Amino acid sequence: MNASDSTIGVMGGGLMGCGITTKFALAGMDVRIHDNAPGAQERVSGNCAAVLAELVDAQAVTPAQASAAQARIRFTPTVEAMAGARLVIEAIIESLPAKRALYETLERCVSSSTRIASSTSGFMPDLLSEYMQWPQRFLVAHFWNPPHLIPLVEVVPSAHTDAEVLNDTVELLRNAGCEPVQLAKALPGFIGNRIQFAILREALHLLREGVADAETIDRVMVHSLGRRYRWFGPLTGADGGGLQTFLQISEHLMPELAKGEGVLDVLREHVARGEMGRSTGRGLHTWDAKREAQYLQARRQMMLP
Repeated sequence: MNASDSTIGVMGGGLMGCGITTKFALAGMDVRIHDNAPGAQERVSGNCAAVLAELVDAQAVTPAQASAAQARIRFTPTVEAMAGARLVIEAIIESLPAKRALYETLERCVSSSTRIASSTSGFMPDLLSEYMQWPQRFLVAHFWNPPHLIPLVEVVPSAHTDAEVLNDTVELLRNAGCEPVQLAKALPGFIGNRIQFAILREALHLLREGVADAETIDRVMVHSLGRRYRWFGPLTGADGGGLQTFLQISEHLMPELAKGEGVLDVLREHVARGEMGRSTGRGLHTWDAKREAQYLQARRQMMLP
């Protein structure tokens, strides 16, 4: 391979891109991060510093480790600076034209051996790489938000992805302290988001039907399934409880579960009122000082092994 063994490129300096950047930097890798928005360098530097400060505050890393990681991060104002990177991860907006235009620019700048990955949570890898000159070096590496707290990365190859590219990317992610999982086939939402939104649909249905308020629904999840899923997934849980039991329950319960998209009206009504959630102080919950403190404490707990 002609590309450097230690240099990672990240395209996009939002919270996702900065989380990915700090993840690799903490693993001892040099990272070049690019964002072409006005004032990007100051914003990206602040975002990366905030991620590292949160990890230090939770005692997940030491101040010395954070300082060393910060020194490995270099903001670059040009895409050309990605030349020589072993892997470039795209973490820009979820716009197919924007992503394709970026790949076209990248392919003019980097070596043919440089791997290119998208952190998209929705677009299929074959669609993203449709017009690439070397689609065999492309795949999806879906990091979960926030990537400095959640280790899972869903690795999704396209029909053209070279096996060496796939294996090398999985190895890089594992060396960075991630938990890469490889999907055998691509489908919208991959695995994690399909499960997440299936749960969200039922939770919104319960809220809309007046079964309980948002606080109660969240408490049920946190203090039951949340505790269980920290240690084993739904399929292991079904095996452990007995498939005959789960079949009996499923036969009468599954027909009763929410199946349509009508529950989206709950979200539409809040958004129409400007109630976006934590960022606006109100959403499905009211975000007062107590809830904000609880939320930040939960994030700190997530950083611990």
